[in-house]
Amino acid sequence: MSDSVNTGLVPERIDVAIVGGGQAGLATSRELAAAGVEHVVFERARIGETWRGWWDTFCLVTPNWSVQLPGRHYDGDDPDGFMVRDDIVAYLERYADAFDLPVRDHTEVESLDLSPGGGFDLRTSGGDVHATAVVVATGAYQRAHRPSGADTLPADVPRLDVEDYRNPDELPPGAVLIVGSGQSGCQIAEELLSAGREVFLSCGKAPWAPRRIADRDVVWWAMEDGFFDQTPADVPWPAARMVANVVTTGHDGGHDLHLRTLRAAGATLLGHFLGADGRRATFADDLVASVAWGDDRCRDLMDGIRRVAAVRDLPLSDIDEPEQFHGSAPTELDLTRVGTVLFAGGYRPDYGSWMRVPGAYDDLGFPVHEDGTSTAAEGLHFVGVHFLRTRKSSLLLGVGEDATAVASGIGARLGAGGS
Repeated sequence: MSDSVNTGLVPERIDVAIVGGGQAGLATSRELAAAGVEHVVFERARIGETWRGWWDTFCLVTPNWSVQLPGRHYDGDDPDGFMVRDDIVAYLERYADAFDLPVRDHTEVESLDLSPGGGFDLRTSGGDVHATAVVVATGAYQRAHRPSGADTLPADVPRLDVEDYRNPDELPPGAVLIVGSGQSGCQIAEELLSAGREVFLSCGKAPWAPRRIADRDVVWWAMEDGFFDQTPADVPWPAARMVANVVTTGHDGGHDLHLRTLRAAGATLLGHFLGADGRRATFADDLVASVAWGDDRCRDLMDGIRRVAAVRDLPLSDIDEPEQFHGSAPTELDLTRVGTVLFAGGYRPDYGSWMRVPGAYDDLGFPVHEDGTSTAAEGLHFVGVHFLRTRKSSLLLGVGEDATAVASGIGARLGAGGS
């Protein structure tokens, strides 16, 4: 990547460049189009490319009715179901077609710089572009995260990140060590166990909740309680934004999924991964503490549900306390039994690898902004970031609200029809 965006050709000039053709970019595009603001959506591959990259049986963990992009909410015939990967992509494609959104697919934005005369210079795989304003909509996270001990594994032990996993049959023979017990790690562990694979799950701190309570989905209760409307100011410390999402699953119509169900299904649960010494992997003696932490977060959510039920006078039977968690966990594992190590420890922001705007993101990599508008550079905006404005900012449930707010601000600044 060159430090310069000067290719010797006159850059194309546009009013607004949206980087990313997923739900965040498309929702913002729809709102800008409705406001009469000219713009272009740059998508590195195809619409919904991040969704296309998930494993074969991937499905939503939030009900279809919670898909609420501006102007076109979920349009299928199974609102209480959970769309599978290809159906999510098809929905996004229909969304773009319905509003004739100006998406340039297979056009990657390779770098973004402040322009000396104002605005932004973008180097793309299709040529250089100058934009008055930019909306970065490249996803909640962009870079897979591996723990610090990952590089101590023997070189000949196959390893992959969640984005590289497709199905059990594509993995080498042998047991699978999954490092990370959030939504993806637990869902893949369940799939591997169902396929007859031996699974070791290295667990961290992750919240969980029952799938249904009093015949309503837990997402409905969480919405009513205001859980998804919590803002970054509501979290106890900045890094709390990195806490995993609530573990559950939409497979088979949705059912409970957590460390207890996985252990009952045959998984060997371990503490968090420390590293390896030759063929011996080591783990912390903290499994019981991690389970207790998740249980406490479940209780917090259940307390909120009880408040909603009381205020709304809704019938609510007793909510069972989590069963007591018994048993110790091994602190070592012989890696000769392991055919694959799968890292499922989540993702991190990665704006710094291509966006050169001083002060645009904090030490954790999150944008520094007010309501999605950067405080570091006039005309720079973000949509689709985890906990951007609220807990639901990166979800199909809430990204539309942020897109509307950001598009409104851009429209006010540029005016309908452009600058």
